[in-house]
Amino acid sequence: MALVPVAEALERLLDGAAPQASESVALIDATGRVLAEPVVALRTQPPFNASAMDGYAARAADVASVPARLSVIGMAPAGRGFDGSVGASQAVRIFTGAPVPEGADTIVIQENVRDLGGGTVEVTEPTAQGRNIRRVGLDFAQGDVLLERGRLLDPAALSLAASANHPRLSVVKRPLVAIIATGDELLPPGSELGPDQIISSNAYGVAAAAQSVGARALDLGIAADRKEAIAALVRQAVEQEADVIVTLGGASVGDHDLIHDVLTGEGMTLDFWKIAMRPGKPLMFGRLGRTRCIGLPGNPVASLVCSQLFLKPLLARLGGRDFRQDMREALLGAAMQANDLRQDYVRAVVREEAGSLVATPFGIQDSSMLRMLADANGLVVREPFAPAAAAGDACRVLMLR
Repeated sequence: MALVPVAEALERLLDGAAPQASESVALIDATGRVLAEPVVALRTQPPFNASAMDGYAARAADVASVPARLSVIGMAPAGRGFDGSVGASQAVRIFTGAPVPEGADTIVIQENVRDLGGGTVEVTEPTAQGRNIRRVGLDFAQGDVLLERGRLLDPAALSLAASANHPRLSVVKRPLVAIIATGDELLPPGSELGPDQIISSNAYGVAAAAQSVGARALDLGIAADRKEAIAALVRQAVEQEADVIVTLGGASVGDHDLIHDVLTGEGMTLDFWKIAMRPGKPLMFGRLGRTRCIGLPGNPVASLVCSQLFLKPLLARLGGRDFRQDMREALLGAAMQANDLRQDYVRAVVREEAGSLVATPFGIQDSSMLRMLADANGLVVREPFAPAAAAGDACRVLMLR
C-alpha cells in the first residue's frame, strides 16, 4: 500500500464525521460542553425597571436643582419592592436590584444625599431623569436567542443561560475514545521493571489530547502480544460503545505487529495504512461498524504528533467543536537539510526575536525522545522534497503551546 499524503489521510479520516447525538445536562455539569440547540430566553432581564445603585428613588423634577429636601416615605430592598407611589417632594430609600417605585423616574445615589433626620433627606447634587435605572429588558427580552447552536459553554455563556431561567441545556454528547496499548515489554507507571521491560507512557498523552478537545478517554490497559488478548480489549471497547478505538503500537509490519490482523478479523474495513510523514509513518485507519479505529505508532513522539494531527481534529468534529491547528509563519533559527518524500514535523523551540517568530529545531529528532517534545513548543513543518534551508529562511510552524 502506497504512502498516503498527510492532507489526504486527514480528509479520509474526517469523511462522514459529524457531531454526536444530544443529551440534557444540568448547568453545573455543562462547562466546556457544546450546545446542541440554541438557548432562547424564557424571561425578560431585568423583568422590571430596577435600581442600578443604592440611593433614593425620586422624581427628576424634584432634584433638578439643589439643595432639594425630600420626605422619605418607605424603603425598597432587593426582592421586596415598595407598594406605593412616589409623589412630589417624596423619595423611597432603594437598594441595588430593587424595582423602581411607581412615580419615580430617577435614582439619587446615596453619596449625594444627606440625612437630616425625622424622615427628611437633602439632595446635594442634581440628578437627571432616568439616571441609575436599568430599564426592563435592558439585557434581553423573553424569546430572544441568546446562544447559538455550536457555542462552547464558557463561564459567561453559562451565567447567561442561568439568568434566562434554564436549569438544564441540550449539549452534544462527548465522544468516547477507548485506548489500547500493546506490547509484552510494557508495564504501567509505578511498576518494578524487569531487564527487558519499559514503562507504558503513550496512553496518558493520547488521553490528554482527547480530553483537550472535550472527548472522554477510556484506558483499557495493556494487551500482551497475542491476538486473543488484543481482540478481547477491542471487543470490550465495542461493548462500551466507543466512538473511536485507538491502539498504541503493533501497527507496523513486524512479526509481533498484530493490530491490523486483529482489527480486520473483528470486521474492520481498512481505509489506509502508512502515511507519508515523519514521525508517524505506520499510522493506520479503518472502520469497525460505527466505530473509527486508529492505529497509532508505538514510538511516543510519533504517537503524540499523530494525535495532534489526526485524533484531535476527528474528536473535535465528533464533539461539535471547531478545531483549527495553530499554524504560523516563522524564520528558521538553524539550517535544515533537504527533505525526502515524507512530510516532516520537526520539534523546535519557537521564540519571538526582533518582532518575528524564530523556530530553532533540536539537533536530534529521534521519535523515542519524549523530553525533547515536552521542551518543544512548536513543530517545523517541512514539505516533501523541500530543499535545504538556511538559518533565517521562512518556514511554517505548528504551535503546540
